Amino acid sequence: MDDSRINNKLPVAKEGIPFIVISGGVTFLFVCTGSFLISILAGIVLLFIIFFFRDPKRSPTSDSSDAVLTPADGTILEVLHLKESNNPLGQPSIKISIFMSVFNVHVNRIPIRGTIEKITYHPGKFFSANLDKASKQNEKNEIALQTPDAKKIVFVQIAGLIARRIACWVEKGDRVSAGQRFGLIRFGSRLEVYLPEGSKTTIQVRQKVKAGETVIGYL
Repeated sequence: MDDSRINNKLPVAKEGIPFIVISGGVTFLFVCTGSFLISILAGIVLLFIIFFFRDPKRSPTSDSSDAVLTPADGTILEVLHLKESNNPLGQPSIKISIFMSVFNVHVNRIPIRGTIEKITYHPGKFFSANLDKASKQNEKNEIALQTPDAKKIVFVQIAGLIARRIACWVEKGDRVSAGQRFGLIRFGSRLEVYLPEGSKTTIQVRQKVKAGETVIGYL
């Protein structure tokens, strides 16, 4: 477990610091050389990078041990009931897909307290994350978690058209808390959550959600 990133105290994710430093240095260089217009453009890029990597503090909005929080900021793309078992959960389940645009916070958070059972990385393509085929064909990172009462969920980080870097800061065997940071995907992406069939969902398609705060369902 990468404690320095999970317990980040900075206003931005540590993944973004190299980008901010380089962009800031380039902006400063243009200012010193008197390139006014280019300095403004470089400054806008710098501000966007700081905005993209922002890492605000979040607190769960429910004390229920069965509440499942969204692992990502963004918009609910779909809520599907899967009757077959050929999905990451390995049983009939409810699939919730969340799309993150470049304007959303991209730090991902643990949906519910438990133990990380398995992490599986799948190489793949880079279709736009809001397309259905991105779910199956894009590069992804599947994380299986078991709750203290032996229930299981799976949440999946999926790369997008521009996102080429999935960061995961937890490992198999880690005990994690609801709302805890666990990773990040750069520049627009998608996350999916698979809940056991019979779970109650509390969100709707096109609803806006916030990682670590919005409850998307109950086991």
